[in-house]
Amino acid sequence: MSAWTAASPDPIAAPLSARFLAALADETGVEPGVVDAVLVAPAAPVRPALPLQPLEAAGHPRVQRAHLHRSDVRVLGTPDAAALLTLGRGLAGRWEVSIEVDSAARGRGLGAALAAAAPALVDGPLWAQVAPANTASLRSFLAAGYRVVCAESLFGS
Repeated sequence: MSAWTAASPDPIAAPLSARFLAALADETGVEPGVVDAVLVAPAAPVRPALPLQPLEAAGHPRVQRAHLHRSDVRVLGTPDAAALLTLGRGLAGRWEVSIEVDSAARGRGLGAALAAAAPALVDGPLWAQVAPANTASLRSFLAAGYRVVCAESLFGS
């Protein structure tokens, strides 16, 4: 163990502290990402309650980000394209979901409905990473029954 890891005054909180992440970045030469809350979905319903269809949205920033961090990416959305859901295999091959609702369609529970529909679309556990400052997204996943299980910061692109 390096001296900079052993010197931490708080072994529980230290791995996600700004000081630790900066030291790890200096040591490895790889920049950390945002510290996200990691949530796991409840058991999947038999089928999604929200009508979703495949979307062609390759230019959408959420879809582009999904392709940077995941494989087997699928993009679905509402028939009016006001809401977007991406699914893909992320860290350690786990199924991961992200959602986005157009600003004009927000405030009607569409984010929670997307999050609730997602577990029926994959075989196995479904995970979501949410920046804690993104309170609307965090509220949507919590309203859909997701549970916070940990926090993580991914290094590299």
